[in-house]
Amino acid sequence: MEEMRLNKYLSDCGVCSRREADRLIEEGKVLVDGVPAVMGMKIEGTETVVCDGVTVSGRKKEKKVLLAVNKPRGIVCTTSDKDRAENIVEFLHYPTRIYPIGRLDKDSSGLILMTNEGDIVNKILRGSNNHEKEYMVRVNRPLTEEFLEQMRSGVEILDTVTKPCTVEKTGGYTFRIILTQGLNRQIRRMCDALGYRVVSLKRVRIMNIRLGDLRTGSYREVTGEEWAELERLLAGSSNNPGGSREKTAAADEPVKRERKKTFSGGERKLPGGEKEKAPSGEKRIFRTPLRHYEAPEEGQERRNVFHRDRKKD
Repeated sequence: MEEMRLNKYLSDCGVCSRREADRLIEEGKVLVDGVPAVMGMKIEGTETVVCDGVTVSGRKKEKKVLLAVNKPRGIVCTTSDKDRAENIVEFLHYPTRIYPIGRLDKDSSGLILMTNEGDIVNKILRGSNNHEKEYMVRVNRPLTEEFLEQMRSGVEILDTVTKPCTVEKTGGYTFRIILTQGLNRQIRRMCDALGYRVVSLKRVRIMNIRLGDLRTGSYREVTGEEWAELERLLAGSSNNPGGSREKTAAADEPVKRERKKTFSGGERKLPGGEKEKAPSGEKRIFRTPLRHYEAPEEGQERRNVFHRDRKKD
């Protein structure tokens, strides 16, 4: 067998995604012939691979699985136990080894895709591929046009400026937002930077896959025309870490804007040792702080049962 990267081997065996495999390798939880694996390692497939204490069987052709899952609040989308919360894989107990495509944070609900197809994961997730993800959001204050326009044009978070996106007001406190990137807790951080707090956040669409009326705690298989359309949309997408050069350059262009030089009080040092006085009346821009959000309130706990959605045609 031709040599291949260990993370791809684990992905092809249905153990986890490549990203999760890298994390497990970094943590020393993957052994190759009894020796801890290293990042970027290649294997031939004849080695004995043990991942997190379980021996990995060789690659085998399995039926392709892609599930649309309506994730409840309180469930995490990583196999790391740092949250000490039940993760989506354990919660689902699907008979085939599958893993989530990306993440939906613990306090959020809605659509997440689960698969055993490692190749489509990065194609969907890479921001440079510009694939849409749609969310319904409720905040703690009445929406203003200024807030909506700032959300659309880009907000400074995590040492960058978010890409321009589609934002549509749906009520006094609610809006729909469509993103083509996936920064950590992006919508919550964007709202927080503008003085709003997210009360509820639900993902309703990933590319052409819609949540629809799928009940919380349910899943359905993506098949037929829906799967074919997804593959068509992914046909020109890169699954490399950086995507194609052309797409990366185009995607990064909106965030390469100059940072605002607004600050107040005192002086700021400029290159060369000179000092610049702060214009009066202007506000200092802070990087968005991390926030801790409350777990679901009593009475809102999800049932610890996943079931197929048996909606009649």
